[in-house]
Amino acid sequence: MHPASRQTLYSLEPRGSAVVLRLVSDDGTNRLTRARVQALTAAVEELAAHPPARLVIAGNARFFSAGADLNEIAALTGAEAFRFAQMGQRLMTGIASFPAPTIAVIQGYCMGGGLDLALACDRRIASAHALFGHRGAALGLITGWGGTQRLPRLVGKARALQMFLAAEKLHALQALQCGLVDAMVEDPLAAALQPAP
Repeated sequence: MHPASRQTLYSLEPRGSAVVLRLVSDDGTNRLTRARVQALTAAVEELAAHPPARLVIAGNARFFSAGADLNEIAALTGAEAFRFAQMGQRLMTGIASFPAPTIAVIQGYCMGGGLDLALACDRRIASAHALFGHRGAALGLITGWGGTQRLPRLVGKARALQMFLAAEKLHALQALQCGLVDAMVEDPLAAALQPAP
């Protein structure tokens, strides 16, 4: 992929022995478009060949990710939607099986496919104003990117069903209390980059 186009999709920031993979978009919402999912998958697979000590996945101060691009999804045929689900699964599997610890740093909105992305990481560290949700049910959609499997393992079946079927949103403190996030701190990126004790 051409470096100039990559910059609108993500950036790689070496931080000592760690690497921060930061979602980047022109509008700041970091939607998981097909192009972004493909670019992130390629980046994760390339990093896995020579892994850093840890991989930190971040967005910006307002959005980790608003999730999949609903306009793109609405335009997909059945076969294209299946391929899009497979693309997302490949990205999530690449993160879940990454050969070093993966940490999602979440500030602001972490919705839909963005939540799937955070769930694929080993740990999730949030700021106090982080907001989590899977709004698919309100739109007649359900994720095909592994969130239906990973979320119940963390928060239990009942809470996961509330989030998926009632499109319930959780604030950072609620997410911490139910086990969706591992820590809530003022500076989640700094916390994610701290050397392990």
